[in-house]
Amino acid sequence: MDFDEVIDRHGTHSMKWDMMEARYGVPADTGIPMWVADMDFRAAPPIRAELEAMCAHGIYGYYGDDASYLAAIGWWMRTRHGWEVEPDWIFTTHGLVNGTALCVDTYTAPGDGVVLFTPVYHAFARVIQAAGREVVECEMANDGGRYVLDFEAWDRQMTGREKMLVLSSPHNPGGRVWTREELEGIRDFCIRHDLVLVSDEIHHDLVFPGVKHTPFALIEGVEDRLIMMTSTTKTFNIAGIHVGNVIIPDPGLRKAFAARMAALGISGNAFGFRLAEAAYSPAGAAWVDDLVGYLDGNRRLFDDAVNAIPGLASMPLESTYLAWVDFSGTGMSADEVTRRVQQEAKIAVNHGPTFGRGGETFLRFNFATPRSLVKDAVARLGEAFSDLQ
Repeated sequence: MDFDEVIDRHGTHSMKWDMMEARYGVPADTGIPMWVADMDFRAAPPIRAELEAMCAHGIYGYYGDDASYLAAIGWWMRTRHGWEVEPDWIFTTHGLVNGTALCVDTYTAPGDGVVLFTPVYHAFARVIQAAGREVVECEMANDGGRYVLDFEAWDRQMTGREKMLVLSSPHNPGGRVWTREELEGIRDFCIRHDLVLVSDEIHHDLVFPGVKHTPFALIEGVEDRLIMMTSTTKTFNIAGIHVGNVIIPDPGLRKAFAARMAALGISGNAFGFRLAEAAYSPAGAAWVDDLVGYLDGNRRLFDDAVNAIPGLASMPLESTYLAWVDFSGTGMSADEVTRRVQQEAKIAVNHGPTFGRGGETFLRFNFATPRSLVKDAVARLGEAFSDLQ
């Protein structure tokens, strides 16, 4: 796979490329989009081969008999993550934002509090608020450029109205891979406050060398309150198929979720099922290994260059392809920082405040793009902040 190939995505209805001018004022012809979390690489060969076979067949009817799809998920979780998943635990949703919304709808009521460890993926707060629930922001401590969990402070925040915690594991945008000890602390926090725990593990395959992700399902004592969420879409760059899995070991929680899915008439699409099954294969696994190696090279290039600019600090990533850069050391206002990044460097990025408390001085950069574009981006940043050097 040639990850260095620059593929023109202009005019393809790509949100990342075709919407950056409307959203951020970054010109489409000269800008570099580093905001939306999809990659500028072609999908893995087994996925493309499956799609070509579907197109050649020419009939796109209802999907039936999901046994091989469920088996592929089971194989992947067992071989890649050491987690045994039973087929009847698995529900297929229209992606994991949809999965999060369904969990909020199923296990909480209007007015209930839903806890987020912030800063965190902005779509969580969006769906919680849209559902008429209260977002309860528990801000993480930034300990020398590494997020840590402050349960003592968060215990004091709880009022009894909170019914759910939505966790990002590995963490987006900080890139933390939570340790087993930290996961046990989260478990105990949820038990103390009787919270349903929704663990969004969409980035669990994109973990850098020397670090190991632990699925929350491998932590004992949380089975009766745990909802696991996983997907092929982030790992394999197929977000446009909108398919994800909500995996529920507990029978009671599973029954409630199944009832809500039925009431809303939610079912998967044939393309999502078949491409996900193609992804979760030995050939797909080999592609992911190559991808992670390439992303690791991009990560080191980006961090070295950004951290060489006085006043900028890129948080060390253990996972994801989303760099989280702190600009507080520049002494500049957020408006001035974003002006320089977007108008001078012509880079479209996600704004830190959208991730909640603790994100105020940050911008998020997606470096899952050919290395030549990463080099161009960091050169532009160096020029935009050249007066600091």
